[in-house]
Amino acid sequence: MTLKVRVYGKISNDLGQIDNVMRKLISQNAELHCVYEAGPCGYPIYRHLTSKGIDCVVVAPALIPKKTGDRVKNDRRDATHLATLHRSGELTPVYVPDQADEALRDLVRARKDIQISLRKVKQQINAFLLRQGISYPGKSKWGKAHLNWLAELKMQHPAQHIALTEYLDAMEDHEARVKRIEKAIEQCCQTSRLLPVIEALQALRGISLLSAVTVVAELGDLSRFDTPAQLMAYLGLIPSEHSSGGTIKKGPITKTGNTHARRTLIESAQAYRMPARKSKAIRKRQEGLPDDVLDIAWNAQLRLCHRYRRLIAKGKNHNVVITAIARELAGFIWAIARAVPIVAAER
Repeated sequence: MTLKVRVYGKISNDLGQIDNVMRKLISQNAELHCVYEAGPCGYPIYRHLTSKGIDCVVVAPALIPKKTGDRVKNDRRDATHLATLHRSGELTPVYVPDQADEALRDLVRARKDIQISLRKVKQQINAFLLRQGISYPGKSKWGKAHLNWLAELKMQHPAQHIALTEYLDAMEDHEARVKRIEKAIEQCCQTSRLLPVIEALQALRGISLLSAVTVVAELGDLSRFDTPAQLMAYLGLIPSEHSSGGTIKKGPITKTGNTHARRTLIESAQAYRMPARKSKAIRKRQEGLPDDVLDIAWNAQLRLCHRYRRLIAKGKNHNVVITAIARELAGFIWAIARAVPIVAAER
């Protein structure tokens, strides 16, 4: 006989109150299995409960089964629904990273946020000059010549000159912050348990230190993926499908999963437009790496460079081809990560 879900009440997001509830339930000989949705509050509750030996899982909100016609949502109904689904085993838990791995990921994301701010400041400078009818006579912007030209500009009104100066100071400040964080990322990598994978992934063409750190920090321990297809699906690089009967219809990629890692792989895939070769920079990154990792990296170059030319020759759209290359690149990343042993995370 299935028991009904019972609502005990509502408590705030406070570890002390959670401990009080757990102790009360344990005193009643209850078998505890906790679950909550992944969200902006992170994993402190999960880590706190598991450290005390209490079973706890964090589930992905997008993978929670929901009735099509259900339009009523509140905390009580959500908690009851979660408890019912968890009891029946219909929830999909998310991967909870190790605290040190999460710290490295936070640093990588901070760099990305500042880069976005830097790009916005540059757009604001362009818009400001456009309003004044001033255009750069050179070819490429944001190089040394362009920055010297900006520094020597004379505006018609003193207030406009102050505005331009503030924009340029903000740009220089963001650039300095990006460099500081990149230096901090390099230092943090040296003490990370994921360092062997980070170094091994740099054997691949198009993946330098920052790209490797971004992929590894976002994905964590790649050994949790049993097949490369699982990793490709997690990254949202597989095509969507709407098939029925004998009709098979493929659509755009699903774009589910980790956006940061997917964007990095798309950028790295651009390097395979040229013929396969080992440049001086790649050879330097490959120094001291195992032979099996080097073989995987070279096979990746041979296959992906050839595949790019073949798909372009068929008349495929450039963005579609790059996405296909990024999908296969994820498979080679999975193979390299499986070939490099790392220290298990502490839970």
